[in-house]
Amino acid sequence: MAATRAYHHGDLRRSVLSAALEVIRSDGVAAISLRDLARRAEVSHAAPAHHFKDKAGLLTAIATEGFELLAAALTAVPAGTTHRLREMGVRYVEFALDHPAHFDVMFRPQLLHVGDPELIAARERASRALASGVEDLPDMRAGLDARRAGLTAWSLAHGFATLQLGGSLPPLDDDPAEAFRALVADRLVVRLP
Repeated sequence: MAATRAYHHGDLRRSVLSAALEVIRSDGVAAISLRDLARRAEVSHAAPAHHFKDKAGLLTAIATEGFELLAAALTAVPAGTTHRLREMGVRYVEFALDHPAHFDVMFRPQLLHVGDPELIAARERASRALASGVEDLPDMRAGLDARRAGLTAWSLAHGFATLQLGGSLPPLDDDPAEAFRALVADRLVVRLP
């Protein structure tokens, strides 16, 4: 029966991705091994390579999925929302905290097939979503540099999320995403360069 399971697997791609995300969450990216993931999925050691070719292919699939999830989170903030860019920053932080393994892989190009068309498209969707929030800033009509404003907003949300995930922030009274909202609302929402 085990031999049959090794050849008939419902959704091997998803099983391997899920196992990889679990390994990254618990042990970090360096612990990823296609052979170990095949063992966890109870398939032959060569089976994951049919979907991902190599470790970089697997990590590229994780990063692509992460950028798709991030784009969905950012675009879920409707146009016309008061302080839309701030709310997108909150969604960014929530995404990072809810998907730490994706977040860990997405911004490590040395681990990925950076020329992968699906990765490029997913990254651009997330980028366009963030840019749409910058375009909603009232100061954009007064000549604010959209590229710099977008980089500032991204750096703020990404830095906060990274510090929170790394355990480098002091204990927060609020949920981290709410703490981020308060930080931006109290100090930075009007001052984006």
